[in-house]
Amino acid sequence: MTQNMSAAERQQFLSELHVGVLALNQPGRGPLNVPVWYDYRPGGELWFITDRDSRKGKLIAVGTHISLCVQNETPPYQYVSVDGPVVALTPSIVETDLRPMARRYLGTVQGDAYTAGAKDGDSMVVRMQCTKWLSVDYSRRA
Repeated sequence: MTQNMSAAERQQFLSELHVGVLALNQPGRGPLNVPVWYDYRPGGELWFITDRDSRKGKLIAVGTHISLCVQNETPPYQYVSVDGPVVALTPSIVETDLRPMARRYLGTVQGDAYTAGAKDGDSMVVRMQCTKWLSVDYSRRA
């Protein structure tokens, strides 16, 4: 029996709440691997927010290929890894981007506290098109 997830299963898993690990190429160094909050809706683009002046922000441009891996950390283990190009970079808007993302990961009260004082454009929204998928569901192991 295969341990691979179907297209619908892997998209559903990616849409659930996980912290992603983003991988970016760095010239002259090994890849940069950093945790990120992200959002994804089946069939759509994956997106996350970063500071334009952060190391990852400086490595990302439209057309840059990036990878993101998410997993559950309890047996039976499952993971989904996606690769694809960055398709858009836009200034973040607190009410439509940052606050919903913070609430997704922290809940309403802590998410609102996390975003207190944030200003539109303080960071950027990175949108990725998921073109390659790798997934495993070890609960299918015979």
